[in-house]
Amino acid sequence: MSKTQQFLSNNPLATRNDLAACCQELLKAVDPFFTAGCSGLALGETTTHYGKKIAEMEAFSRLLWGVFPLLSGDFNSSNVEYYFDAIRVGTDPNHPQYWGEINDFDQRAVEMAVYGYGMALLREGFWNYFSESEANNVQTWLEQSAWAVIPDNNWHFFPIMVQIGFQLSGKPYDQKSVDFHFSKIEEYYLADGWYCDGIGRPRDYYISMGFHFYSLFYAKLMKSHDPARSALFVERAKLFANDFIWMFAKDGDAIAFGRSLTYRFAEAAFWSAVAFVDEDIYDLGVVKGLLLRHLRFWFKQPIFDHQGLLTIGYHYSNLIMAEDYNAPGSTYWAAKVFLVVALGEEHPFWQADEKPLPAMSGIHILPHANQIITHSDESKHVWMLTSGQLELNNYVNTESKYTKFAYSNQFGFTLERGRYQLKHNACDSMLLLTEGDGYYRGRRECELVEVTDQYIVSTWQPWKNVAIKTWLIPCSDWHIRLHCIDSERELEAVEGGFSIKKLPQSVIESSQTQCRVVTEELESQVVDLLNGAKETQCVTTPPNSNILYTEQAYVPVTTYDIHVGRQWIASAVFAGKSGTQQDSPTLSLNGEEIEIVHLNESKTIKI
Repeated sequence: MSKTQQFLSNNPLATRNDLAACCQELLKAVDPFFTAGCSGLALGETTTHYGKKIAEMEAFSRLLWGVFPLLSGDFNSSNVEYYFDAIRVGTDPNHPQYWGEINDFDQRAVEMAVYGYGMALLREGFWNYFSESEANNVQTWLEQSAWAVIPDNNWHFFPIMVQIGFQLSGKPYDQKSVDFHFSKIEEYYLADGWYCDGIGRPRDYYISMGFHFYSLFYAKLMKSHDPARSALFVERAKLFANDFIWMFAKDGDAIAFGRSLTYRFAEAAFWSAVAFVDEDIYDLGVVKGLLLRHLRFWFKQPIFDHQGLLTIGYHYSNLIMAEDYNAPGSTYWAAKVFLVVALGEEHPFWQADEKPLPAMSGIHILPHANQIITHSDESKHVWMLTSGQLELNNYVNTESKYTKFAYSNQFGFTLERGRYQLKHNACDSMLLLTEGDGYYRGRRECELVEVTDQYIVSTWQPWKNVAIKTWLIPCSDWHIRLHCIDSERELEAVEGGFSIKKLPQSVIESSQTQCRVVTEELESQVVDLLNGAKETQCVTTPPNSNILYTEQAYVPVTTYDIHVGRQWIASAVFAGKSGTQQDSPTLSLNGEEIEIVHLNESKTIKI
C-alpha cells in the first residue's frame, strides 16, 4: 500500500481541514513527476486516441481541479509555482512546450475549462502569477475555445467556463459564444432536472458531474450577472437532486453504471456543487454526510499504484474497462469533488452535522433516464433496472456499461472479454442468444422503450429476423424479466443473473429451474418462472472482468431452446444479502395480462 493510500484511508474526513489535506496528499503524490520547464506530466506509458503529448497536457490540467479550490480556500498546494510555470510555457507560442493551436473536436478544448474554473475562483489573483505578456499568451490560447468545433454534448460547457472565467477576473469575454453554447445545452434538456448528454445519448453520471456541476458553479458566481439563468439552474438541480440521491448507498458507494467510471469519486461532484452554490437545494447535513462517506469509501479501495498515483480502473486498476480517451492522468477529473474546499470554515456546509441518507424504500422511477431504482438491505444495496440507453460512440464495452438489464453498487457488472464462449461474454444481467456456434448476441439498441410505475418495457432485435420484447418488473428485492421472442431462427437463449465474487466458501445450488450462488455475505439467484428452461448452470467469468474485484465471478444462468415462431420465457432474479431473500415471485400469463404473486400478495399487470 502506498503512503498516499495509507494517509487517505486513515484520514477521518470529518472537517474542512481533513478534506483539504486529502486533496493536498493526492497532489503531492504527483510531485516527483514534475519537470522544470515542462507543460505536461507523463504519468504512465498507456495512451489515448489523442496521443501522448496532449495526454500529458491533460494530466497536468486535471490536477488543477484540486489546486484551484485549495488556493481559493487559502490552503497551500505543493509546487504551486510549478503549476503556473507550466501554464506559462504551455501557452507561449515561442516555447517548445507550447500546447499548440487546437483542431476540431480537440481534447485540449476540454482541458481549457479548468482554467476558466481557476479564473472564476481566484479572480484577479489568477493573473497575479503572470507578467503582462504571459497573461496575454494565456488569454490568447484560451480564446481558441470560444468558437471551436466540438461534439454536441456536455463539451458545450467548456467554452462557457472559459468565458465566465474571463468575465469574473476582469478580462474581455465573448457573450455571443456563451449564449450560443447555452442554446445548444438547452437542446439537451429533457424535463424534471434531467438532461441527455447530446440528442439521443445517455443519461449517466455525466448529467451530474458535467451538466449540473458546471451549471451550479455558474449559478453561484454569475447570479448577479445572469439572475434568470442562474435561478433556472438552481431549480433544475433541486429536481435532479431528489432523483440522483437514489443512486447512492448507505455506506457511500454508488451504482456502477455507464462510461467514464474511472473518474471514481467524481460520482459525488454534484453534491460538492450543491453545497457550493449556497441555495436551498438539499439538506446540507445529508449532502455533507453523503459526500464524506463517499470519499471514505473510495479511499479504502485499491485505486492507487505503489507511487500513490490514481490508476485507470474502477475499484482497482483495470485497463480492460478503460475508454479510448482514458490516459494515465485522466483519472484526476475526480478532483472536481474538492470544490467544497473553497468554502470557508464558517460556511453552513462545514457547520452542519453529518446526516445519513433519508429513508428510501420501495422503488423510484426515473422516466427520463429509463430507469427504476430500488434500495434494499436498509439502503446498503442499491440497484437499478434500465433500458434504452446506448452510447452512440460505441466506446469499449458499451453493451456492458449501458445495455444490461440491471446494475448494482454491491455486485457491479462484468465486462466482455471475447465473443466466443459464454464465460467471456459478460452474461450477467443479460439475455444472450446463440445459433449454437459459440458466438452470442444480446440487447444493444432498443427500438422502443416505455417506462411506467410498474415496469420498463423495451423492444430489440439481436438479428433482423429475431424480435424480442422485454418487460423488467421490480418485485420487492427481486425483479422479473419477461421476454416475448418472435424468431425465424433456431436459437439457444441464456438468461444471466447478477455476477458474484467467486470465493472458496461459495455455495452453488442448481436444479432444473433454479441456480443460486451464496457466499457468507451475498447471494445471487435466477429462477425460471414458466418451466421452459432446458437447464440451469453457474458460469465462471475470467479474472479482472468484474469492475469491483479482481477475482473470477460466478453468474447463475438459465438456458432455453428457442424455436421458430413465438415463445415466452420469464425469470425471477435476486441479488442481495445472503439469507434475506424470500421465496421467488411466481408469474402466470393470461392473454394480455400477467399475474404476479409474491409475499402472499397478487397483482395483475397489462402487457
